Amino acid sequence: MSDSIRDQLLKLGLANKQQAKQAQAHKPKPSRHQPKPAADPAATAAQRAQAAKLLRDHELNRKEQAKLEARAKAARLRQLIDQHRLPPIEGDGHYSFQDGTRIARIAVDAARRAQLIAGQLVIISYAGRIDVVPAAAAERIAEQNPAVVIRVDAPARSPADNAAADDPYKDYEVPDDLMW
Repeated sequence: MSDSIRDQLLKLGLANKQQAKQAQAHKPKPSRHQPKPAADPAATAAQRAQAAKLLRDHELNRKEQAKLEARAKAARLRQLIDQHRLPPIEGDGHYSFQDGTRIARIAVDAARRAQLIAGQLVIISYAGRIDVVPAAAAERIAEQNPAVVIRVDAPARSPADNAAADDPYKDYEVPDDLMW
């Protein structure tokens, strides 16, 4: 009984040669979705190692790019300050201001002191250096790094001035002949 099923069907007369040829031609094609052969552990470990190396390389590149951008930003800021800073004044007068937690001072004359108080000039503290720049340039510098701009406000008013400004009866005149 070594005959194939096809030969047996032909002998019994249940099928003819033409049907046998058709059956041979319509053999089922192998499926594309066959399960993959089991991968060897060394190859998967090598793929994982390569993927980890790629991820690490991307992270290093990102950090390097961030460092380069920070250097470029610092260079632009330094250039902007150098272009707009006013020359230092040698004089007897000093202007004291608060730079973070410390009190610093710069040499000024009367005109520069008035411009600082009026807000026309602004003090910049960057990389251990203190410079004075015009207010318009200080706005551009503040866009780059607001921490380097030191705003000099007008001198604070006395408490009596503050009380007078907040007094709800300031518009009412007190008669001179009022007796208490």
